[in-house]
Amino acid sequence: MQNDLIFTNCAIVLPTEIIEGTLCVRDGNIADIAHGRSATGLDLNGDYVIPGCVELHTDHLETHVMPRPKVRWNMDAALQAHDGQIATAGITTVFDALRVGMDGDTELGSADMSMMAQTISAASAADRLRAEHFIHLRCEVSMPDAAEHFDEMKRNDRVRLASLMDHAPGQRQFVSLDAYRIYYQGKKKISDAEFAAFSERRIAQSEAYSAKNRQAIAQQCHAAHIALASHDDATAEHVAEGMELGVSLAEFPTTVSAALLSRDAGLQVLMGAPNVVRGGSHSGNVSALELLEKGALDILSSDYVPSSLIQAAFLLWEKDIIDLPQSVRLISANPAQAAKLDDRGCIEIGRRADLVRVRATAGLPPLVTGVWRQGMRIA
Repeated sequence: MQNDLIFTNCAIVLPTEIIEGTLCVRDGNIADIAHGRSATGLDLNGDYVIPGCVELHTDHLETHVMPRPKVRWNMDAALQAHDGQIATAGITTVFDALRVGMDGDTELGSADMSMMAQTISAASAADRLRAEHFIHLRCEVSMPDAAEHFDEMKRNDRVRLASLMDHAPGQRQFVSLDAYRIYYQGKKKISDAEFAAFSERRIAQSEAYSAKNRQAIAQQCHAAHIALASHDDATAEHVAEGMELGVSLAEFPTTVSAALLSRDAGLQVLMGAPNVVRGGSHSGNVSALELLEKGALDILSSDYVPSSLIQAAFLLWEKDIIDLPQSVRLISANPAQAAKLDDRGCIEIGRRADLVRVRATAGLPPLVTGVWRQGMRIA
């Protein structure tokens, strides 16, 4: 049992409104929300209090495990560094995306991914992390070993979500071969001839393995009660395929039509917060802002920039695109609902006290000045 934690003189962002008032936390949960100031408690000087962000897809752990080419960092230290960056970005629940399906070209292999998963599980069990960590298996279905590697990885107790992806050229994220060239040739620093051979191999692998691996992994997900997401859908056929496989979430659709069809089918649509902050997709695909205007955007993911979640939410509000409670739901309540985490995601009495203090200054990115998970300060 812990003493009451009281925040006062703050702008509390509730699911549908903002109130100037006082928030009381007791035993890790929100105990009271009231208008007006309290004579006791922590004076937040008018700062905003929002629910802790729920991040469903970040690849950021890999950059800590391998901070430079050929450099491997201690796995526990890498996880703690990643966790610290996640927490200070206001993310209190994170799904670390670990790749399933390798072909030998990646510097981090299947054994590394398995070790990352084991490290996350052990650190979570030992209460050595600030945020609460789950695992999202991002399954590269065009790789020969995808289903086999998934079967191994799914046994980890932190696995809650899997996504089916195929990054072969000429489809989905990389309909544009120029975009594929810029991304992969630049990333791998290879010649034109090497890039041509690389692309041909990727296409052949996709044709040989994608369909059967999608089916096998989907079946394993349903048997293990792991939520399933589609990834980079571009066409009506892609959406129909995902629905047939039983997906519940559409990650990063690349066209307006795919996003609208996904939404009409009852799926929640996830897009990248960096897409919002930058004003468009780095791959030349559909803008998250366009999907929001069309009512086809439910969730934002930080993807490769942890701080982009809160930055995007406040940017949408400052530009008067949507109000702040709506934009905050994109990074908290909606992803919590998609992950079936009903105890968090919004500021309501009885919910977990996962809270973020944010200072907003016109013309500058919002500043996270405090983060609490279940009433305990973590940043």
